[in-house]
Amino acid sequence: MGIFKIEGGIQLKGEITPQGAKNEALQILCAVLLTPEKVTINNIPDIIDINKLITLLGNLGVKIQKNGNSSITFQSDEVNMGYLETEAFKKEGGSLRGSIMIVGPLLARFGKGYIPKPGGDKIGRRRLDTHFEGFINLGAKFRYNREDHFYGVEAPDGLTGTDMLLDEASVTGTANIVMAAVLAKGTTTVYNAACEPYLQQLCKMLNAMGAKISGVGSNLLTIEGVEALGGCEHRILPDMIEIGSWIGLAAMTKSEITIKNVSWENLGVIPNVFRKLGITLERKGDDIFIPAHVNGYEVKTDIDGSILTIADAPWPGFTPDLLSIILVVATQAKGDVLIHQKMFESRLFFVDKLIDMGAKIILCDPHRAVVIGHDFKSQLKATTMSSPDIRAGISLLIAALSAKGTSTIQNIEQIDRGYERIDERLRAIGANIVRA
Repeated sequence: MGIFKIEGGIQLKGEITPQGAKNEALQILCAVLLTPEKVTINNIPDIIDINKLITLLGNLGVKIQKNGNSSITFQSDEVNMGYLETEAFKKEGGSLRGSIMIVGPLLARFGKGYIPKPGGDKIGRRRLDTHFEGFINLGAKFRYNREDHFYGVEAPDGLTGTDMLLDEASVTGTANIVMAAVLAKGTTTVYNAACEPYLQQLCKMLNAMGAKISGVGSNLLTIEGVEALGGCEHRILPDMIEIGSWIGLAAMTKSEITIKNVSWENLGVIPNVFRKLGITLERKGDDIFIPAHVNGYEVKTDIDGSILTIADAPWPGFTPDLLSIILVVATQAKGDVLIHQKMFESRLFFVDKLIDMGAKIILCDPHRAVVIGHDFKSQLKATTMSSPDIRAGISLLIAALSAKGTSTIQNIEQIDRGYERIDERLRAIGANIVRA
C-alpha cells in the first residue's frame, strides 16, 4: 500500500492542466460496445478506475489500439459474451462502480447483459434500481442471484421504446437507459433525466454514431431507435472535479495558479460557489487564474445575513463530488459555512481527520457539518491519516499541503483512482510531495 509524504505550508506557483473527466470517460468507454465499427476516444485520463474498465473491455473481446498520449481506438466487432459468465468477470466487474454501464449497451446490441454488484467508493447507499427499472420498462426481463449478488437482464427479441419517468435523476442510470434505448424499436422518452455535461457528451457522441437523441441538455430526452450505430471520434471534456480541486488548493495554500483549458461553458455554478467563499477567480480565455490570497478569503453571507449554506443538487446544481473540497477550503476562511451533503450519508465522515489537524468543524449528522473558519490565524497541523475515498482523499491532500509540518497520507490508491499522476503534477508547481 502506497503513501504520500507531504511537507505543508509551501506556496505554490504555476500552471496546471486538468485531466480528462473520469465520470464522462466511464460512460463513453461503455458506449463503444454499441457498434462493431471503430471508435476513437481522445483525452482519456490515465487513472486506476478508467484503466480497470479498459481492461474489462479487452477481456470482453474489444480490440484496443493505443494511438499515443491519452488517445485509444476501440473496436467491438468480436465481443465474447461468454466472458460475462466467468468467475474472472465477477471479480473484475465487482471492483468498479462504472462497470454497471456496460449492461445497457450489451442488452441493446446482444439481447442480454450481466453484472456483479459493482464496487467503488464507500460513501453510503448507491442504489441501482433506476438502471434496472429503465431496462424493464424497455421490455427486458430482470433476474437477481442473491447468493453471489449477480444481476442480469435479457431481451432476446429486442427492446421496445416507451415513455418513462425516472424516480431519480441518476447520471449513470440515465446513461445506461439512453444507451439501451438507442437501438430499441420505436421511440423512448426519458423524463427526469440527468442533464450533466458528461451525459450531454454521451448523447452527442451517440448522435455522431447515428443515434437520434433530442432534448440533450434538458431533463426530457427523446430517443428514436435506430437499427445500428457506426464509428466516430470523440474528445472527453476536462474534469470539472479536478478543476474545483485545484481552485481549492490555490486558495488553501495562498498560491497563484492558472488552470488551463477548463471549458468554462461546462463548469456551471462551480466558479460562483467558490466565489461565495470569498475566493477570487479570473477568466482568461478558457483558463482560470487564481491570484495568491495573501490576505485570506471571507465567506459571503446570505442576503438576510444568515450563515451561508452550500448544498449539493442534480445538475445544474452544485456537484456532490466537490463538497469535500468546499468543506476543507472553508476551514481557513473568514466566516462560517453549513455544508449539506444530501446525496450520500457517509461522505462527511472524513471530517474527524480534519478535526485532528485543528479544524473547527461540528458534524451535525451524517449529512450536515458546520465549519467555523480560522481565517489563517491558526494553521492546520500535520498528521498521519488514511484516504477513505477519492474525493475525501484529495481533500485531505489539500489540507496536508496547507498544514504546518510533514503529513503522511495512507491508502493513496483511493486518490490514484481519480487523479492522474497527481504527485508529479503537484511537484511541477512547487509542492513537496513524495510517493513511497
